[in-house]
Amino acid sequence: MRIVTIGRGTIGGGLARLWRDAGHDVEELGREGGDASDADVVLVAVPGARISDALSRVTGLQGKIAVDATNIMPARQGEFPSYADEVKSFTGAPVAKSFNMNFGSLFGAVREQRVRPSNWYVADEGARQVVERLIRDAGYDPVRVGDLSRARDFENAVWLLMGIEPVGGVFYRFGAPGEL
Repeated sequence: MRIVTIGRGTIGGGLARLWRDAGHDVEELGREGGDASDADVVLVAVPGARISDALSRVTGLQGKIAVDATNIMPARQGEFPSYADEVKSFTGAPVAKSFNMNFGSLFGAVREQRVRPSNWYVADEGARQVVERLIRDAGYDPVRVGDLSRARDFENAVWLLMGIEPVGGVFYRFGAPGEL
């Protein structure tokens, strides 16, 4: 799969490495922007308050499935119902919200875990298959917590994880009875 990450920091850069290791062709775009025309999917991994600025510097987004990994910290910005809706205003295509509930500082250790950690996501139906594959290829098990109409709730829930100790993050795992 050809992936363009918009953001090269802890989340964008970390996922780019994991996906390259899984065999994907990944291009990382930074503050200068670039072209996403050849992408099968784009990852938006910029501070939530900078989504519109970052995406306005990228061409070729229209019609691209997007994975929104942005967060509302330190506070929500903008007039859209959710950051995922803001991303969708640029792509006009299915969007998934994912990887905002995982600690990027732990990406290097995800494949070393005895049991694969979980990764929650919400998604439009048209983005579901792609985001589930990318979650698995990053070393996590996908856990769907709703469709994209739940994106704002999902974004607000990040505060639950920020209070977890130890500081620096944890992996989380959810499974149906008998799975664990």
